[in-house]
Parts: sequence; C-alpha cells; structure tokens
Amino acid sequence: MAPRVQFYHNTPDRLALARELVANACQRGRKLAIRCADAAQLKRLDQALWTAEPLSFIPHVAIDSSNAADTPVILAAAGEDDRWPHTDLLFNLADGVPPGLERFRMVVEIVGQDDAEKHAARQRWATYRQHGYELKAFDAELRVAL
Repeated sequence: MAPRVQFYHNTPDRLALARELVANACQRGRKLAIRCADAAQLKRLDQALWTAEPLSFIPHVAIDSSNAADTPVILAAAGEDDRWPHTDLLFNLADGVPPGLERFRMVVEIVGQDDAEKHAARQRWATYRQHGYELKAFDAELRVAL
C-alpha cells in the first residue's frame, strides 16, 4: 500500500511545527522517523524535543543508537536514513524525496516560507503525484486544508 503524503505549507517555524506534530503523534502511540536536512538541523530538532515545554519530553534517539528499535522517535540526517526501524510515520524536513518512503504508512512534509524551500516542495509534490500517492495540503499558519 502506498503512503499518504501530507504537506504543511507556509510554516513560519518548521522545527516548532515538527515538534508539535511529533508530540501529537506520540500521544496517540505512533512510532515515527524524522528526516532532517543535515546534522545542524538534527541538532536543533534534538534540542527542541528536549526543551520545548517543561514535563513534555519526547523520547527520541539518533538512527544509529542501539535503542532505536525501542524508541518512539528516531532522528536522522538526509543520507543516513536508509535503515529506519519504524515504518508508521515519516516526517521529512529535507529538500529531497526520502529514500524508501514507500515503506511508511504516511509521510509528512513540512515546508517553510522561504522560496528555495517552496521550490523544493513543489518538486517533491510533483514526484509524489507522478507515483500516484494520495496527497493532501494544509496551510500551516492558517491551520486549514488547501
């Protein structure tokens, strides 16, 4: 079964929205993977997952951790993301189409307001549509479906 793909466009703070959506998914018992653009973004997201709200720590580890299979949230930078232990939900914060995305039930794309991010997102949208994936778009700032 092909994954569903949801795009959250017009996001003022991609990491804040990722943290919010990840927290909601974890509360519902979902296991997920987060694909970051690079090691610097991964480090910022790691910090956000530790410190965003008191008493709301989201259990997470890097993909190469010995605890990855037992931890609900796995982080990896693009290029290190070919062996996810979870296949439920994939958050993509990188510019390219994630390798192996067909293994996931759902892919969540979080797109910022920067023109380069929008351009890369349009290319991913076209690729997903070409492969016949079910697509849905939301305006992240207005919180409405497009």
